[in-house]
Amino acid sequence: MLFKKADDIKSSEITDERVYVGRRNFLRGAALAASTVATGLLYRQLLAPQVEVATPEAAGVDAAGVPETAPKRWGLDGEEATSYQDITHYNNFYEFGTDKYSPARRAQALVTRPWAVAVDGLVNRPKVFDLDELARLFPPEDRIYRLRCVEAWSMVVPWLGFSLGELIRLAEPQGGARYVAFETANDPRRKIPALSEYEAGLDWPYVEGLRLDEALHPLATLAVGIYGKPLPPQNGAPIRLVVPWKYGFKSIKSVVRITLVERMPPTSWNRTNSAEYGFFSNVNPEVPHPRWSQASERRIGEYARRRTLPFNGYAEQVAHLYDGMDLKYYF
Repeated sequence: MLFKKADDIKSSEITDERVYVGRRNFLRGAALAASTVATGLLYRQLLAPQVEVATPEAAGVDAAGVPETAPKRWGLDGEEATSYQDITHYNNFYEFGTDKYSPARRAQALVTRPWAVAVDGLVNRPKVFDLDELARLFPPEDRIYRLRCVEAWSMVVPWLGFSLGELIRLAEPQGGARYVAFETANDPRRKIPALSEYEAGLDWPYVEGLRLDEALHPLATLAVGIYGKPLPPQNGAPIRLVVPWKYGFKSIKSVVRITLVERMPPTSWNRTNSAEYGFFSNVNPEVPHPRWSQASERRIGEYARRRTLPFNGYAEQVAHLYDGMDLKYYF
């Protein structure tokens, strides 16, 4: 199964229900679970300091697109979801800092309302969508995916989102469309980016791309929340891409434009260092990064390393997209 709704999840695959009993109790439950594991506690105390994260209510933002009745249970093949604390305090978001912990603080200044996403390029029905319209057209659902970073760390994230492919089909792609280009916000009025291009080592705006068939795959998701709550700014609020079989930098944050094009579009990391970051960037434990192995990974919140799975564990669903390709060459 590509993704699971609450009714599809076996009881053996569900993370401790205490963690998901409600929005007010969640953080308290996550802290309790963390305190039972010494390494997890040490990690949180030393590496993931508490940062005050603005709630939607405190920021004056409603929870449109994230229903209050969203299921409070998730699971993935018996793997436990990463805690809310870790997901929201261990982040790569170079616009707000090149370390893992600055974005949780700096990104709180990000202005996420109003927000619009343009879908244009080689489509018959180009349109600019605001968040409320997207929520009406595509009610979000729970999608629990592994997230594997190219830096060899990983998480399991209970996303709330909808199919990227459904949005693309609504725009009616033209026959010449072969790729999909994505662009993140680049607007000082929104406090993004907070870092200069010189500080971050990347050109702004951050851009990414997929082949059209990849973008239309049911696993490809536009996420609007985690753990049943709106995305925090450091996680790519208010809407971001999630492509679970690819390294995390492909999952562009704070998306403002989706453009269908004929030719392979530029991507930020490939443009910066093509020898280390290919266009496809599928999770492949057999292809090492030039500076480290990709054969294993460190799951955030755990002490021991685990073996990295081809396509991040989604080979059965997506490997056919690359039939005939040398995945050691097309990295």
